[in-house]
Amino acid sequence: MEYKISNRLKMGAIIMMVLGLIGVAYGFYDSHGYTEENITEKLAAEDHGHGDAHATEAHGNAHAEAGHGEMASHDGGEHAEAGHGSLTEHEEHALHQIHNRPWAALYVGAFFFFMIALGVLAFYAIQYAAQAGWSPVLFRVMEGITAYVLPGAVIVLLIAVASGTIGHYNIFVWMDPEVVEHDKLIQGKSGYLNLTWFIIRGVIFISGWALYRHFSRKFSIAQDSASDNRNFKKNFRISAAFLVFYIYTESMMAWDWVMSVDPHWFSTLFGWYVFASMFVSGITVIAMITIYLKSKGLLEFVNDSHIHDLAKFMFGISIFWTYLWFSQFMLIWYSNIPEEVTYFVTRIEHYKLPFFGMLAMNFIFPLLLLMNSDYKRINWFVIMTGIIILCGHYLDVFNWIMPATVVDRWFIGMPEIGAILLFGGLFLLIVFRALGKAPLLAKGNPFMKESEHFHY
Repeated sequence: MEYKISNRLKMGAIIMMVLGLIGVAYGFYDSHGYTEENITEKLAAEDHGHGDAHATEAHGNAHAEAGHGEMASHDGGEHAEAGHGSLTEHEEHALHQIHNRPWAALYVGAFFFFMIALGVLAFYAIQYAAQAGWSPVLFRVMEGITAYVLPGAVIVLLIAVASGTIGHYNIFVWMDPEVVEHDKLIQGKSGYLNLTWFIIRGVIFISGWALYRHFSRKFSIAQDSASDNRNFKKNFRISAAFLVFYIYTESMMAWDWVMSVDPHWFSTLFGWYVFASMFVSGITVIAMITIYLKSKGLLEFVNDSHIHDLAKFMFGISIFWTYLWFSQFMLIWYSNIPEEVTYFVTRIEHYKLPFFGMLAMNFIFPLLLLMNSDYKRINWFVIMTGIIILCGHYLDVFNWIMPATVVDRWFIGMPEIGAILLFGGLFLLIVFRALGKAPLLAKGNPFMKESEHFHY
């Protein structure tokens, strides 16, 4: 049974990408309307609009944090004085944050869709390594989604590097030699945090993920027409080996691509926390694409027990994500060490809505909506919960990147929505094209009969 991407879906994805490009381009154009010459007048106009007292309080808070390293890490007072004698330190900070926003918005959108594909790749490898009997009917859906791992990861790495080479160190402050020169803490980490090793590590991560995806897909398709289980055994072996590689590289990727936006701060749990976010997002997308294909009269071998099990994972990993989030938050908040707690102080002071909204969407909603076993079998209910979970994890990525780059100057507007449309369109195009390149049933898999007759 073959699937062919419909013209409507293809056209919809292309329109999303075009609209997204316009939004992203507008974000860059608008931010560069703020220059050293006009920043004083523009800030005065903003202050006038917001009410002087409110503006003064907000900027006072931002300055208080600068001492803690969240903002200082991104600008450095010395950098301000060295670069522009005519601007005040506050104006210099504001100008840099305004110029950071389109870069950060682009990066958040790119990372969000990439992490969905990488989460699915891990889930797929776990199914093979565990020799799971329930899931082989879903393998081709997973293989379709993982087609985005390579392009998605390359885009994230390119944006990260471009922000420090083409841009003015707009995402990663440790790429700025002037800041590093005056920052003892970043100097101490410069053996690890430097552009050369950042790129080398990125290439190693991406190569490993892409090679596993290439060979597992190749063996999976070869197994369809094979007379023995040799290809399945090869897939089992490389999946087990890949999971060891994945555990290491996923954590290091989380440190490099996410945690190092705050080079003064670290958390030993962060790799696991990012993993939980990408894992639940990936499983959610598997469920949503499976339900979409079933609605088109495809995947007739997928029954409501398979949907139920995917929804069970959505529920379970949402609880796991909350456990990791709370473990990280509670220990840092309770110990109240200034250089650690500033990470959460910034988010609670300036990001109340996305910070607490994310908690509700990633924990409270999945808990209440998916607790009942019967609801896990209702397609529209799983889709509705899935949309909430994906929006919640987009806000999760937003909370990782934005406070370190734009501090209190955040907004979900044209650049952010543009990046979601751009990478969402690209994701749909690549995934649904990949789905059409092989039969939707991996019929050679030795567990296929068990999977087709699976009943919970």
